[in-house]
Amino acid sequence: MGWWHFRHDWVSMYTSDEWVGFGSENPLPLDSGGSLSPVELAYETHGQLSPQGDNAILICHALTGNAHVASTPGTPPGWWEHMVGPGKAIDTTRFFVVCSNVIGGCAGSTGPSSLNPQLGVPYGIQFPVITIGDMVRAQHALLDVLGIPEWQAVIGGSMGGMQALEWACMYPDQVKAVIAIACTAKLSPQALAFDSVGRHAILSDPHWNNGFYYGLDVQPHDGLAIARMIGHITYLSDEAMRLKFGRNLQQRTDYGYDFNTEFQVESYLLYQGDKFVNRFDANSYLYLTKAVNYFDLEKKYGSLEGAFEASSARFLVVSIDSDWLYPPHQSKELTSTLMKLNKQVSYATLASPYGHDAFLMDTPALTQLVGAFLCQ
Repeated sequence: MGWWHFRHDWVSMYTSDEWVGFGSENPLPLDSGGSLSPVELAYETHGQLSPQGDNAILICHALTGNAHVASTPGTPPGWWEHMVGPGKAIDTTRFFVVCSNVIGGCAGSTGPSSLNPQLGVPYGIQFPVITIGDMVRAQHALLDVLGIPEWQAVIGGSMGGMQALEWACMYPDQVKAVIAIACTAKLSPQALAFDSVGRHAILSDPHWNNGFYYGLDVQPHDGLAIARMIGHITYLSDEAMRLKFGRNLQQRTDYGYDFNTEFQVESYLLYQGDKFVNRFDANSYLYLTKAVNYFDLEKKYGSLEGAFEASSARFLVVSIDSDWLYPPHQSKELTSTLMKLNKQVSYATLASPYGHDAFLMDTPALTQLVGAFLCQ
């Protein structure tokens, strides 16, 4: 156990107050065939672990999220503030909640912006390509570190839902329940295409500098902002954009007949892109979207049935009716497979005009579903 390390200060602006790491004696094996060492995994905890360690829940974040799932005194609101906390659906007076930043990220865990110990400079594009399975393998270390024999539930939406599903497949004896929201067992070709365009926007930015832009005066902000704009379009729905923006013009009453920003929706996307580059790393975006693209439980385990055959977990699968990135038919396919295997599975499609991102919003129906499922 000499390769574990702990730190109790704030890792970054609002990600985690602790981390765990793999050292040179115990490198983290990767699905690509290589390994990574050392590895730091930033995480955040809420609530108290029971003496028996039998009340722990792992929450997995989405593509550009971090470990800061909910606030504590002196910290800003977390990305799932309405869902996690005392008396909330994921009740921290009852459960010990853990949320970690994935490897490959840029919010405390080891990723391409971390120092390569052999060279003393950031990894950049020399960081190994990672998978959802690698993320879960790194998270698995938290069980021993925190004295937890098994998770009472692993919960996530989008990429977080993929991690939750992978947990049930990789460690079937250590997951009692899975809540997978707005996710899929593998991406559609359309979703793969959008991710590819986003990556090419970054790779085409002249300031990307083959991935070695750290410390330079100019960063690949334009490419990353465009990637975020493309991604953000997929997180919304046509109805949400129509309700929010319509064809309204931004700070003008008529067309300018030029190529300046004219429509409110254009201005909104530019704002989202500009805001994103201040908190996220372009290389991390490349690596994490690639991990999502490689996620394919059927390919990895031979079949979808084979993936979940050994799992004894009960499942809650939730889709969103306006989600065209991970449409409901993908969640229904997953649910049908679990039913064929005689697993305990509940399924619901949420009615929401807000598209894929609806799971991040304060949606009473989702709150009720999650709370009721955890009370069973």
